[in-house]
Amino acid sequence: MKIEKNSVVHFHYSVAEPGMPQLESSHDRDAMAILIGHGNIIPGLEEAMIGREAGEKFSITVTPDQAYGQRQDGLNQRVPRKHFKNAKIAPGMQVVLPTSMGPRPMTVLKVGVSVVDVDLNHPMAGKTLNFETEIVSVREATAEELEHGHVHGDGGVQH
Repeated sequence: MKIEKNSVVHFHYSVAEPGMPQLESSHDRDAMAILIGHGNIIPGLEEAMIGREAGEKFSITVTPDQAYGQRQDGLNQRVPRKHFKNAKIAPGMQVVLPTSMGPRPMTVLKVGVSVVDVDLNHPMAGKTLNFETEIVSVREATAEELEHGHVHGDGGVQH
């Protein structure tokens, strides 16, 4: 089965900036599961999957406009320390906090007694990314997955 909109795809990937060490990989865990065409991954990688089949491996370079966008100056915010619970945080750390729009990754800039300054740019914003990808399986989505806009079960949302 070829990948098309509304396909469920299980895949492995590794990602790095050009000429740099690997930033992240899924090879040490279960394959990632996504519903194609529903914004579950960055657009450049999703587009590169269209038309491929299980067992295919491919490399792709994704520019910032097809990944996490350009870095934006002024996306700093001061967050009350209580939102970090009792976590030990330090400048430069990557954290994910729940927001009204879902979990949001951010970078800690400065830690004060009662507030924490954070950069809301995605940690990979402004970066060109090289992906090594392996399509593990492809199947049709269920009616419930299409209604919810994401994969259920193994590698997907459990609800």
